[in-house]
Amino acid sequence: MARDLINKYIWIVDTLNRYKRITKEELNRLWVASEISGGDPLPDRTFFHYRRAIEDIFNIRIDCDSRGRYFIDNEFSAKNLALTNWMLDSMALSSAIKENNPAEGRIEIEDVPSAREYLPLVLESIKNSTKIIFTYAGFSRSRAESKILYHPYFLKRYKQRWYMIGLKEKGNTIRTYALDRVKEMQITMDSFEMPGSLTMDQLFANIVGVTTSRAPVKKVKLQATPTQAKYFRALPLHESQKEEVHDNYSIFTYDLKLNYELAHEILSLGDAVKVIEPPELKVMVLSQLKDAIAQYEI
Repeated sequence: MARDLINKYIWIVDTLNRYKRITKEELNRLWVASEISGGDPLPDRTFFHYRRAIEDIFNIRIDCDSRGRYFIDNEFSAKNLALTNWMLDSMALSSAIKENNPAEGRIEIEDVPSAREYLPLVLESIKNSTKIIFTYAGFSRSRAESKILYHPYFLKRYKQRWYMIGLKEKGNTIRTYALDRVKEMQITMDSFEMPGSLTMDQLFANIVGVTTSRAPVKKVKLQATPTQAKYFRALPLHESQKEEVHDNYSIFTYDLKLNYELAHEILSLGDAVKVIEPPELKVMVLSQLKDAIAQYEI
């Protein structure tokens, strides 16, 4: 049920994005003609609830102008542009595949483990501020941890995996959990209060990846080859990225906290990137490089 609702929300956002401004009557005609409606109209009361849910869950506001035409308030929704684009891309891909019915084996999509099963539940929990209980089989544990009582505050997608960030009641600490490691999950009837001062930007302002940290922010400098520099320009490693161009290389500067994901990202780029500073990050990368080489020494 929750998954069907998410698809309906995405359809509404996609339709308004394509038509820019549209009356309720025009929207309803498109709705009835679409597969998602099952041929049933979209009642005014239901549309009202969908609008509120879209704003609560995705931070996308749907307004109505003086001529009775509905539209997406882009100024309000701009801060969640990446999520909006992901929703629209997902809807567009799904519609294109259905309409064109490509031959089997002609399209391959990278899977996102467990998103279909648990993502709707977490979204519903976030929307209603209700606690969840789940079992988690982390890679670093020999046995799964059961009956984790949790307040899901945020969702973050990173490297084709979905993560929830929130409060673990036992220990009263902020913890991040990957949805693909969840084995069981249920929503409780108990509510939680979202900390008013806590935001996603605050938690991940100087972070690459999903590992939050209280460590100090460091000035990170990476030397990149001309080819790698083009990739960094097209897809920055972090929003704080600044570039200093030289004849045969570029120096990219960031304000970051040091964590596993940052070191792993740098290592994945091989000899295209070299750590200039800070010394601690050099040590982290060099240590992992030495461990990798040791695997092949006879």
